[in-house]
Amino acid sequence: MLFRLLAIPNLHVFVNASLDRYTRFEIGGPARVLLDADDETAMIEAWRALGETGWRRTVIGGGTNLLVADDGFDGAVLRYTAKGIGFEGEVVRVDAGVLLQDLVDATVVRGLRGLETMTGIPGWVGGAIYGNAGAYGRSMNEMVESVRYFDGAEIREIDNAGCEFHYRESVFKRSKGWIILSATLRLTPGDPVELNTTADGILKIRNEKYPPSMRCAGSIFKNLLLVNLPESARACVPSSVIREGKVPSAYFLEQVGAKGMSNDAIRVADYHANLLYNTGGGTAHQVRAIIAELKTRVREQFGIDIEEEVQFVGGESDP
Repeated sequence: MLFRLLAIPNLHVFVNASLDRYTRFEIGGPARVLLDADDETAMIEAWRALGETGWRRTVIGGGTNLLVADDGFDGAVLRYTAKGIGFEGEVVRVDAGVLLQDLVDATVVRGLRGLETMTGIPGWVGGAIYGNAGAYGRSMNEMVESVRYFDGAEIREIDNAGCEFHYRESVFKRSKGWIILSATLRLTPGDPVELNTTADGILKIRNEKYPPSMRCAGSIFKNLLLVNLPESARACVPSSVIREGKVPSAYFLEQVGAKGMSNDAIRVADYHANLLYNTGGGTAHQVRAIIAELKTRVREQFGIDIEEEVQFVGGESDP
């Protein structure tokens, strides 16, 4: 099988690759093989070859919002690493493997408004679409016109409606066998100086909250839509914490004593109840234990279930 994979052009093969190097948490055991595909042909050929041999397989992106099991993944982990960006006026065509920050910078320089509020969000464009990433009142769904993806059999393209975007959700998140290849975005004209000033201000705030050197996945839980909360929980929420119809999970977590919690090397930040980080040498088991404890506390006190933003690979959640 390895010889077949090695024969695929533009496919980079890493045997027994330690996955902690590819996640922001810096946690995770090895993959049997890690495959980086530089173009669509390489990605599809590798996916099909693995399917024919029965190897277990999964796809990841930049590892920003990912927790890999301590014993790794006994199969093949694929990453689509194409990095093309093309501009036609206000339309941007971008590959899934492009760093989101690179895309933000490129649009700001060209005076295209829409992505500047996402500066500082780590990860790749494919992951941002997959999870409908957003910040400061903007989300990817507002810019996406269409997405090209591989469904396991052929390449397809769907429009914005077909992506079924919701808050931190998309059809891709529910269709684990689909691989995002590229997207077409439509932005609006803006003043490059103004956009850069906005981006710089947001980056300063973000870096104070989530230092680039911090081993974390950003906010560990999704915020909650106020309309979906039971009346008993809504009654507990001060109007001052509600933003754009959403209640930060951090509010509920703070009420149940999350700040400063720890499990050996895994800790909840003292200044942010929804920030879980690895102080060094932490394990996926420890992360899962704190997540489970926090979910239990919030459920018992408020009668609501909070949901992780982080995605899991290996262990209990093997695909």
